[in-house]
Amino acid sequence: MSLHDRSGLGPNLDVEDLVVIRPDQLNDLIARLGDLGYETKGPTIGDGAIVPGAVRGTSDLPVGARDAQSPGRYRLEYSDDGHLFEWAVGARSWKAEFFAPRERQWRAVIVDGTLRFTEPTKSARPLAIIGARPCEVAAISVLDEVLMNGACPDTGYDARREGLFVVVAECTAPGGTCFCASMGSGPSAGPGFDLALLELDDADGHRFVVRVGTARGAEVMAGVSSTSATDADVAARAQALDRSINRMHRHLQTEGLAALLARSMESPRWDQIAERCLSCGNCTLVCPTCFCSDFRDTTDVSGAVERTRTWSSCFDLDHSYLHGGPVRASTSSRYRQWMSHKLSTWWDQFDTSGCVGCGRCITWCPVGIDITEEAAAIRGDDEAARAVHVEEEAR
Repeated sequence: MSLHDRSGLGPNLDVEDLVVIRPDQLNDLIARLGDLGYETKGPTIGDGAIVPGAVRGTSDLPVGARDAQSPGRYRLEYSDDGHLFEWAVGARSWKAEFFAPRERQWRAVIVDGTLRFTEPTKSARPLAIIGARPCEVAAISVLDEVLMNGACPDTGYDARREGLFVVVAECTAPGGTCFCASMGSGPSAGPGFDLALLELDDADGHRFVVRVGTARGAEVMAGVSSTSATDADVAARAQALDRSINRMHRHLQTEGLAALLARSMESPRWDQIAERCLSCGNCTLVCPTCFCSDFRDTTDVSGAVERTRTWSSCFDLDHSYLHGGPVRASTSSRYRQWMSHKLSTWWDQFDTSGCVGCGRCITWCPVGIDITEEAAAIRGDDEAARAVHVEEEAR
């Protein structure tokens, strides 16, 4: 089927148009993307959590699932209401689809006395993500700046990222650790999506308000039966997003935060955090924007050499190792590096924050360290110190 096939029942659409589809028509949308050659993936249930997986219809989505999240805790709960997007995020982000946890860079062998290098094929079938969260779309945009648009693009990331089609599910049920509203990455989707769904279930029935994000999204929706959104649909959508914001109980004050952390390198709070931090690296593993990696060269009995890139973490002791030892030997210095890079020096490097407010680092921290709480504590210490300084100067 061609992307330009207008034989479907949907109307001609423009960017920012709103239409309404029912669950069976969402099935049609998923099927149409498959017919267009996309590999369709989305949130599924696996190992007691929301995880990325193959999605060929709405029955593959987390039907009736809800997640209860708090610092260091995560569990799924279920209802029989048939809702598809009443959860926040699981541990695994979409980063792994484009920035593989382990990837061979090249292999070298000696053939007839000549050293020959080969690289793995990096082309991939285009991917359509059904039900990515707004914070995850924002995270992909952050990774684009780091791995695709920077001075040294990652060719593997670029190849897998090419052709991505995103159907985002706007949030109506934020988790207990979410703070995307503080970071401007949710609950409504910003740039980077092709189609945005918002799930409603009220007196007018179970349905999805679809917002068109790109011309490509409009082309795809043209082959799916839909109806124009009514004023009631638009109002219900706005009310659902407002409720979502009001349900977020965590906030991160971002004004002046980068400068605050830059001048707080000697804050005693880092040592207080280190008393609880296990340096396990869970926060970096679940983070949708962390990109640290290691390169390792290995040989086999035939003499062939392979270079492999694997995910790494600034919490690993060897990650800052130089000829004399690790630069950041203490837990406090490694946590400080992670948090100050994420919220401060990332701006210097990439002109954006490295945090999208998904809350994963809080939920999946074994001891429940809360980045919003730590930032607030550092700000409080800084304000107190400045007040003392002003008082001393006034004497």
